[in-house]
Amino acid sequence: MKDFEKLVRQTSDGSYTIFIPELDENYHSFHGAIQESQHVFINQGLNQFENLLLDVFEVGFGTGLNAFLTYREVERKCININYTSIEAYPLDSKLVDTYISNFENQDDFELLKKMHLAEWGSGIQFSENFKFRKVNSKLELSEFSKESFDIIYYDAFGPRVQPEMWTCGLFSKMFEILRENGLLVTYCAKGQVKRDLRKVGFEVETCQGPPGKREMIRAWKR
Repeated sequence: MKDFEKLVRQTSDGSYTIFIPELDENYHSFHGAIQESQHVFINQGLNQFENLLLDVFEVGFGTGLNAFLTYREVERKCININYTSIEAYPLDSKLVDTYISNFENQDDFELLKKMHLAEWGSGIQFSENFKFRKVNSKLELSEFSKESFDIIYYDAFGPRVQPEMWTCGLFSKMFEILRENGLLVTYCAKGQVKRDLRKVGFEVETCQGPPGKREMIRAWKR
């Protein structure tokens, strides 16, 4: 039996991540889990748009942190988000319970719990401004309509751990499901990833990374 307490680890900003021994990898940066997600996906992703209605696609639901922070931003700015997240390997429910128990604010705890308990494949209206849906599937096996999304949070494990998630084939698929002037954003900044994104049609920008990481990628469909 796994000791889930040892798998949930505090990061430098006081927030928590989960360590996956089989992959020798963490879900979030030890330099600050919330700082990383806020910088990469909210500040450099969601907040690049002035639209009042946006469709967001997340690759890798994981701990639910990106969805949680997006919801908080939606409520703060009073914009409308349709949020779809795909996850091939959902976390063990007991590990999730251990992770979210570190959110001391009761509203935060209840929100994350609700996201993890949400039925796969069903859309849930979390608030007037936030509709949420999880898909339990591998990205390469999933079908989405062309030009369905404004933003893609590409939050798969890195190329060292999941090289199959960083291919031209999947980037081409992401390009197709983005609308014109849509944006793919990721913490990764590897040169090969930039070259492959450009190869399938993206306009690639190298941006300042979150704490502890020099660079990250924004890729536009223009």
